[in-house]
Amino acid sequence: MEFDILKGKFTVNEARGLNPLVLAFVGDAIYEVFIRTYLVNNNRCMSAHKLHVKAISFVKAHSQSEFMKRIEDKLTEEEVSIFKRGRNSKSGSVPKNANVQDYRIATGFEALIGFLYLTEQVDRLNEILEIIVNLDIH
Repeated sequence: MEFDILKGKFTVNEARGLNPLVLAFVGDAIYEVFIRTYLVNNNRCMSAHKLHVKAISFVKAHSQSEFMKRIEDKLTEEEVSIFKRGRNSKSGSVPKNANVQDYRIATGFEALIGFLYLTEQVDRLNEILEIIVNLDIH
């Protein structure tokens, strides 16, 4: 199987067959890179420390949970299904700086991001991420 590191190359059915925590594992990384790139692009003179602090405000579980609550009504039926599978997955632990409900919703959010990335739904992924960076929850 040929694999392009910048492309997911999973069919929708293949991605649906992945464990939702695996989707969240990928989604977490994709979301982090997107946020960091977005912040650097819009704050080119900001120090690395300040960029890091700003990035945390986007990637922490509470923020992801708030984003998800605000965009859920904009999702397709399939996207809601992927989100719910991720949200309802039982991970082994919860970070000490997040409550269980926020953490589970954030996991669902990350599963959705991972699913969209792996299935190369780039336009939809960009659309959702654009909505998120324009929400004012900070």
